[in-house]
Amino acid sequence: MLDEVLIYFAGGARGNPGPAAIGAVVLDASSTPPLPLAAVSERIGETTNNVAEYRALIAGLEAATATPARLARVRGDSKLVIEQVAGRWKVKQPHLKPLHARACALLREYEAVDLAHVRRELNTEADALVNAALDLP
Repeated sequence: MLDEVLIYFAGGARGNPGPAAIGAVVLDASSTPPLPLAAVSERIGETTNNVAEYRALIAGLEAATATPARLARVRGDSKLVIEQVAGRWKVKQPHLKPLHARACALLREYEAVDLAHVRRELNTEADALVNAALDLP
């Protein structure tokens, strides 16, 4: 039974700000190996890296709402987003506050949440989805 999802997210902009995209992968963490459930890869226009990272997290969480999971393990290579959503760092930029609020609201739907920052080389699938979207003509 699916009771745990694993969400990898990444966002990026070529230039800061610049053309930006998001990538997210939702996996069934209850299975071994974790089975893919959903993927998101899309351009989001011109924005900053931090906005793209937040939007990628939100897209991954929204994709995971289609599952009955009660536990969410979230992994991303944006230390800023992970630390802010975990409540360890303040959100100082006014334009990030609504994105932070939306991500936190989605996380509150789970009985338990495990947030962790990972190095980019451990977030290759989500990062590849970002680059695939940015490379589209």
